[in-house]
Amino acid sequence: MTDPALLLVAHGTRNPRGVEMIARLADSVSRRVGATRVAFVDVLGPSPAEALRDATRPTVLVPAFLASGYHVHTDVPREVADSGHDAVSITPALGPDPVLARVLLQRLTETGWRPGDAVVLAAAGSSDPRALRDVRHAARMLSALVRSTVRVGYVATGEPRVPHVVASLREQGARRVFIASYLLAEGLFHTRLQDAGADGVSAPLGVTDSVVDLVARRYFTAARERVSSRSVR
Repeated sequence: MTDPALLLVAHGTRNPRGVEMIARLADSVSRRVGATRVAFVDVLGPSPAEALRDATRPTVLVPAFLASGYHVHTDVPREVADSGHDAVSITPALGPDPVLARVLLQRLTETGWRPGDAVVLAAAGSSDPRALRDVRHAARMLSALVRSTVRVGYVATGEPRVPHVVASLREQGARRVFIASYLLAEGLFHTRLQDAGADGVSAPLGVTDSVVDLVARRYFTAARERVSSRSVR
C-alpha cells in the first residue's frame, strides 16, 4: 500500500523570511515522512485546491496553524472539496500543543526571560471564538511552565492588543515584561511586536526538531487512521 502524501498548508505571508521558514519546515518534515508539498490559504499560491488537483496519491493535509479558526474550519475543507480529490485526510492544527509550549519557553529563555518576569503570549488574533479559545489554552500551557499567569494579547484581530497588555502589567508593578511570540514565522505581525514596549520579544516558533516532530506526528496518526478505516471496510 502506498503511503499518503503530505500537504502542509500555511497562511501565507509577503515576508520572504516567513516564506523561507515554511519551505525549511517542509524540507525538514520531508526527511521524516517523505516528499512534502506546501500550499497557502491566503496571500501566496498554490492554494490547497490547486496542490490537491495535481496529487495522484491519497494525501494527509496538515494545517500549519497555531489555533483553529476560520481558515482551519472553513477555508481548508472548502479547498479540499473544490479540488475534487476524494482521498484527503485533514489533521488537527498544530496548536495548541504542549510541544509548542515548550518551544515558547525555549524562545523566551533565549531572549533573556528569567523566572519572575511577566509574560505576554502574543497571537495574531481572530474573529473566530474557537481560535481565541485555543490561544487561551496555549497561554495556560505556557503558564504551567513559567509558573506564573501568562496574559494574552493580540496583534491584529481581537482584544486586548499586545501593547495594552504590556502597559497594564507595568502599571501593576511588573519590573520586566517579555513577549512570547505565538507565531510560526517572521512577518508583519511579528515585526509589530518590537514596538509593543516589552523588555524582550521572543523569536517566532520557527523550525525546531520539536516542531518537525509535531508535524510528523500529525501525519503518521492520520495515515494510521486511514489504514485502519480501510481495513474495517
